[in-house]
Amino acid sequence: MSDFEGLTALVTGGASGIGRATADLLAERGATVAVLDLDPSTVAEPLTGHRADVTDDASVRAAVAAAVDGLGGLDVLVNNAGVGAQGTVETNSDEEWHRVFDVNVLGMVRTARACLPHLRASGHAAIVNTCSIAATVGLPQRALYSATKGAVYSLTLAMAADHVREGIRVNCVTPGTVDTPWIGRLLDAADDPAAERAALEARQPTGRLVPAAEVAGAIAHLASPLSGATTGTALTVDGGMQGLRLRPEAR
Repeated sequence: MSDFEGLTALVTGGASGIGRATADLLAERGATVAVLDLDPSTVAEPLTGHRADVTDDASVRAAVAAAVDGLGGLDVLVNNAGVGAQGTVETNSDEEWHRVFDVNVLGMVRTARACLPHLRASGHAAIVNTCSIAATVGLPQRALYSATKGAVYSLTLAMAADHVREGIRVNCVTPGTVDTPWIGRLLDAADDPAAERAALEARQPTGRLVPAAEVAGAIAHLASPLSGATTGTALTVDGGMQGLRLRPEAR
């Protein structure tokens, strides 16, 4: 496909995981892509990398300005940078709550705020936020993370309403458990990594974790000019975890 031919895109958290898979896919489909990341050292051509800390407004504004200058404009923003958190409401300190909200929610706000003036000049402007089914499904030991993703879901709808008449579409993806470096670190820290992986796989009806490339495909769908009538939408990529209720397999 070449639906992004002639378009430019910016992906935050684009040096690894979902972000890197998305940046690579957009480039394959014709876009000129810049990546913002705390450590862009692994980013290579055809991508360009820029260091940015999404918790620092000045850092974000400087990185966006440099990236857009190099791209020659901006058509697509993929707001993907984020961090995980485990625990109940009793587990995490106030400091941790503030830190994770600062990255997962305010990081998207800062980046979108810096990109909007450039997106308004595009004829195919789109923003895609990386949310999670943790926003809409109760998961154990994910209180803080779920709260931030619930905020991202609501933020997506509000942004879509605010900017639709400016020609800027805003959507989000809500992945299930994705096979990313963060999940890898959680598994490595478990008492029985193999059993923990099996449990994560079993809670998704497909029986496997979601590959980052499949989330990237959903992001590309929402960002594509071919989806010009799609805005204010959450696209679930979770192996059926949210919507399916299968009967136990016969033994």
